[in-house]
Amino acid sequence: MAVFGIIMISMGFVMVILEQNSQSKAFAGIIIIIGILSVVTGIKRIIKSFVTVFLPQREEELVEKIYQKRILEKGVKLVVIGGGTGLSTLLHGLKEYTSNITAIVTVADDGGSSGRLRQDFDVLPPGDIRNCLVALAEAEPLMGKLFQFRFGEGSSLSGHSFGNLFITAMSKVTGDFDRAVKESSKVLAIRGRVLPSTLDKVTLVAEHVDGSQTLGESQIPKAKSPIKRIFLKPVNCKPTDEAIDAIKKADAIVLGPGSLFTSIMPNLLVGRMYKEVIASKAIKVYVCNVMTQKGETDDYKASDHLRAIIEHTAPGIADYSIVNTARIADEFLNKYKGEESYPVVPDTENFKKMKCRVVKAHIVSTKDYVRHDSVKLAKLIIDLATSMKNKGKNYDN
Repeated sequence: MAVFGIIMISMGFVMVILEQNSQSKAFAGIIIIIGILSVVTGIKRIIKSFVTVFLPQREEELVEKIYQKRILEKGVKLVVIGGGTGLSTLLHGLKEYTSNITAIVTVADDGGSSGRLRQDFDVLPPGDIRNCLVALAEAEPLMGKLFQFRFGEGSSLSGHSFGNLFITAMSKVTGDFDRAVKESSKVLAIRGRVLPSTLDKVTLVAEHVDGSQTLGESQIPKAKSPIKRIFLKPVNCKPTDEAIDAIKKADAIVLGPGSLFTSIMPNLLVGRMYKEVIASKAIKVYVCNVMTQKGETDDYKASDHLRAIIEHTAPGIADYSIVNTARIADEFLNKYKGEESYPVVPDTENFKKMKCRVVKAHIVSTKDYVRHDSVKLAKLIIDLATSMKNKGKNYDN
């Protein structure tokens, strides 16, 4: 049919050129239109034939994926910096709006499965990276469940997740942790990229108000004295080139959500990372936590979170701060009270002193835990990034 259409189009153009009669030219135009329709129909049937052979019963799904890919590739360029559950929650929402996502993830974790693998196999901790990969995955849901599967008690693998073991094994096979993450990304067919903030083996250290120090990300929240400052060892650790390049090209850079001292700031303290963030022309958005964290941000108000980041980096690290103003139900307040965790007070008036605009929003989810609502938060960030990129729109305090 496609060949027939090409012949018809050719004949039609020949008739247009040779014939002088207006009726003949009109007839030639009809022949050309029939030829075009034949070519289009023929090509569509050729494509459908291939799809039917290679992806039986999934034609509609393939069309949807092609459509989504074309739309998402035109989305804003986002860099999201952090770690832990907060980052993966946000990524799950953002991937519905754009595939131009780069997640820069902390590798300072030394607890749980990641800590054991780090100690036993001398690799970078894979846990936070695994969570981000699964959050951005486009592969079958079963693959995501497989990567998150955690072995139960009664075996030497107790406490380990399959994804952590997979990334660790891949890093040993390839001899390169960065390549292992990239290959794992292909397995899960993720939207965007997940990058470690550094490929150096770093240790997070906290200096407390009483002068004592705590070594290790997992040990810091257990200390009794409040945190004065944190830093990384070795101090000369370097950020990955891809992370720096992504920051330079971003339309928007998002800090958090996540643990202030153990998930967000360790990334910014890697080499010149925070200086590149400040120098970037992208808008910088800090997503403030919904609840305080025992041992890290006890009695912290919303402005205290940003002030701590500025004290560890420099002014200009955030242009906007997203602060939750929704009320949290008493049943959850009582639950978290036992963990000495309380709602972060939205003292939005104090952000003006730090030259940061506040975006007030109801972005809390209380299905099982008090967390950010990934859908609402992602839409808010995309709207903010898009409006600033295209219209220069400002949000009022």
